Amino acid sequence: MSTKTEVKNNEQVEQVNEYIQQVLALIEKQEVTAEEAAWVTKETVDNFRDHVNPGFLSYRKTVTEGGQFAAVEWSDGGSCFTDINGKKYIDCLGGFGIYNVGHRHPKVVKAVTDQLNRQALHSQDLLDPLRAMLAKILADITPGDLQYSFFTNSGTESVEAALKLAKMYSDRSTIISTTRSFHGKSLGSLSGTAKGIFRKPFLPLIPGFRHVPYGDIDMMRKTFESCAFVGEDVGAVILEPIQGEGGIIIPPQDYLKQVRELCDEYDVVLIFDEVQTGMGRTGKMFAAELYEVTPDIICLAKAFGGGVMPAGAVVANEKVFKNLFDNPFMHTTTFGGNPLACAAAIATIGVLIEENLPERAAEVGEYFLKGLKEAAAEHGDKVLEIRGQGLMIGIEFHKDEIGYEVSKGMFDHGILVAGTLVNSKTIRIEPPLTISYEEVDTVINTFKEVLAKVAIQ
Repeated sequence: MSTKTEVKNNEQVEQVNEYIQQVLALIEKQEVTAEEAAWVTKETVDNFRDHVNPGFLSYRKTVTEGGQFAAVEWSDGGSCFTDINGKKYIDCLGGFGIYNVGHRHPKVVKAVTDQLNRQALHSQDLLDPLRAMLAKILADITPGDLQYSFFTNSGTESVEAALKLAKMYSDRSTIISTTRSFHGKSLGSLSGTAKGIFRKPFLPLIPGFRHVPYGDIDMMRKTFESCAFVGEDVGAVILEPIQGEGGIIIPPQDYLKQVRELCDEYDVVLIFDEVQTGMGRTGKMFAAELYEVTPDIICLAKAFGGGVMPAGAVVANEKVFKNLFDNPFMHTTTFGGNPLACAAAIATIGVLIEENLPERAAEVGEYFLKGLKEAAAEHGDKVLEIRGQGLMIGIEFHKDEIGYEVSKGMFDHGILVAGTLVNSKTIRIEPPLTISYEEVDTVINTFKEVLAKVAIQ
């Protein structure tokens, strides 16, 4: 005979399954009724509060007190996404740089769907063809002598793999990062990240990291010399060619070349974190090309999966990567380089090349930057600086509060922007590289209108 506990458990299982079927039926729908939209919104807010993290509700600028209104995303395409109530937004956040080829580019979706119809994941034991083919493509398109690839699922995983490769290259213990840098939040990459609020709860982090001011080659050289003097020689330098979360910080002229020369002098591994700058965002396929510098390792993710699949990669030269030859199981990942992710990445690179999207990013970015600067020309008391490269643009305000009000005001007008994680006074403009000039004009005009209405506190 069943006990009361068993009966209760059986009832719970039935309720869970009913809920699952309701959600699966919802996923099938292309359009929803007003009643269904209201249910989705309530379920989303309630479940974020009770089962995800209530902090997100106070962080999201779209959620009103008590959850009376919340913008819940539902569908996307091109340069836009649409919420559950049918309101369309021009996406100038781009998932923090995910949607370089646009939302759900049909060629990327087709590649993933075709692969899914045949095989989703690989056996882990046999040789999987798409991983080999994607690695060849990366060897062909990345700068200089970068040749071997290791595939990951995210940016922080790419950085972790790069750091481990650098550590295997030599027994030197010091890794140089820079102020305002952001390399991820897993333990190793967080050790390279510069923002104290993310680091302090987890101290001590991985030992051996030192942070020097970004753009200051003299300080970096002195740090190399000091580390060598005390027997803590530098083994690696990790840099973003253009700092993203730091506030879209462009390096000084020849800085990256000088870092390369310094690393060559000391036989130090140079890692470029191109998780945000890669895949055409800055006007070249990789930002390293802008500065004519070849790193020893390049880290990719975000847009690498075409905004359809989570995917990342580490591409390194043979000098650094060969330490994994004898035992390729020294660093592994179950899902990195899976067939679906590889299909997405291959299609994404194809779209970037066929549609000349890196070149387009340079052209549209120049137009965008000029228009934003003109819109802010009369508001020097609010806007400190507008800067960028390609379609990676930062608008820095004198105060955090101004940036927040501008961001919220633009959202109310159907344009999504957001601040950077390390420099909260700066909001980013990182739309799909496919954004139309008409959409760019809408963003510029809205920015001008919202900025004029924002009062200085």
